[in-house]
Amino acid sequence: MSEATSVTGRLLHPGPANPIRRQVVRTSLSPVSGRLEPGETVIEGVTRVVSGAGCRGGVLFFEDGACDPFRYVLPALSRDPDHAAWYSETLAPHDGARFVNATATIGERNGAPFLHCHGLWDVREGALRMGHLLPYDSLVSTPVPVRGYGSSSASFVSSLDAETNFALFSAEGRAGDGGDHVFVRLRPEEDVCTAAEEICAGLGIERARIYGLGSICAPVFSGGRMVNCSATEVVIQDGLLERGSLGVKAIIDTALVDMDGTVHYGRLRKGDNPVAVTFELVIVNLDGR
Repeated sequence: MSEATSVTGRLLHPGPANPIRRQVVRTSLSPVSGRLEPGETVIEGVTRVVSGAGCRGGVLFFEDGACDPFRYVLPALSRDPDHAAWYSETLAPHDGARFVNATATIGERNGAPFLHCHGLWDVREGALRMGHLLPYDSLVSTPVPVRGYGSSSASFVSSLDAETNFALFSAEGRAGDGGDHVFVRLRPEEDVCTAAEEICAGLGIERARIYGLGSICAPVFSGGRMVNCSATEVVIQDGLLERGSLGVKAIIDTALVDMDGTVHYGRLRKGDNPVAVTFELVIVNLDGR
């Protein structure tokens, strides 16, 4: 990333700031489960499972199984003045990779199914690796069980975002569908915990599980530990919203990877974790239907 793209650790995006910083869509959700079969690409298997459940969008969790070939990327410096950050060269582990855990938001791009996936995987190098999965280039070699939640009406829809100049997911729903659960897209500089709390408080949600992934600029964990990196790839490992004496509180434990490929783990400190490029949340209301 060039010096022109950051100020005091923050990213400067090339386009005009969108006035809507939080996209919030209420929706009904149904449990979704299945498995990706050997010989399918990840996108093919996910499409089959999600479409078979009658869903347009949602969130899926991968907790086992393997792909060979397996392809992923890390966050990286911008290669041109048209973006504030970019991706590394494609990483291709020699023996593929086994999923340890990964989360994918599910949606659409150009009318076809699409997904955004961050996770942890074992590539037989001793330490776990992490990054942004390339779902068209990763081929299932051992069955991959998946589970999650899906919506028949709401989705994450990918389109060109003028502010960041990336094709990004937006949360979209059909007018009048409503529901007790929430799809969220956060734009740059939105604090992840603050946004989750304020969105839930505004909708009367007091107990929820929070799932999601995205990017954070210079993350700060509880206790003050900082990851000094302008763009990291993040996945929520455990997210909970609960009511306390001061109102609802989001407790979000994450795994994230920096530009050097180092994996970090920690609980996000409220107020200190601004979105770098985008962040998607699926909030499952534990008191909802």
